[in-house]
Amino acid sequence: MIKAVFFDLDDTLLWDKKSVKEAFVVTCKRAEKEYGIDAEQLEDAVREEARELYASYDTYEFTQKIGINPFEGLWGNFLDDHDEFRKMKDIVPTYRKEAWTKGLKRLGIEDEKFGEELAEQFPIERRKHPYMYEETIRVLEQLKGKYQLLLLTNGSPDLQHTKLDITPELVPYFDEIIISGGFGIGKPDPSIFEHGLEKIGVDKSEAIMIGDNLLTDILGASRVGMKSVWINREQKEKRTDITADFEIEHLEELFPILEKLNKKAQV
Repeated sequence: MIKAVFFDLDDTLLWDKKSVKEAFVVTCKRAEKEYGIDAEQLEDAVREEARELYASYDTYEFTQKIGINPFEGLWGNFLDDHDEFRKMKDIVPTYRKEAWTKGLKRLGIEDEKFGEELAEQFPIERRKHPYMYEETIRVLEQLKGKYQLLLLTNGSPDLQHTKLDITPELVPYFDEIIISGGFGIGKPDPSIFEHGLEKIGVDKSEAIMIGDNLLTDILGASRVGMKSVWINREQKEKRTDITADFEIEHLEELFPILEKLNKKAQV
């Protein structure tokens, strides 16, 4: 019998990719207006520079362990009480400025001051554009009261709480919220899933994980022996080595799955 539903946050409930894209569009359009360069080409260049820079810092291993991507570094403040987060907080201003300045340079624009201005604009735009999937609240509303709901997200507590602060309607639906940066290790490590099960007092057979990422959400759930649902909205290619128990394209497809599992448990 399923008693608890675990949800990932980014690109499962919140449409983070769209929020990041929108912030890039607005910021890069400013550069297009200023210098006549192609906004999309600048976005590609900045994304590439950000990835390369991000991987060059000695905090990279920690960000991999906790699950923080390069684009979160372009707008997060990392005001967390932890040595590695403090290092990230110190790195971030230079990282942002360099990512944008080097991105401009790739397109033949050498303007450090303007790069810095774009680096400061991007976080403002990202905060202005929080997106949630249209069915998110509807689904949580139907689940609340019937199941214990737990939010299990990788990232910096400061940044993930910022995302929740700008979409405040999400928080009241959850009995527990666990953020990898606060716990010390992220998905797919089984210990964070075990911690979640402990927090709400259910057995692994009584919980199910819903997430968009095979390598974190689905792999982690399978490692701990929990059932999993892969939400594959973009119809990504399956990885044969990591398989979810169920695959859906829309969160409302979750209801027949829960019904089926609970009927089976009653037999």
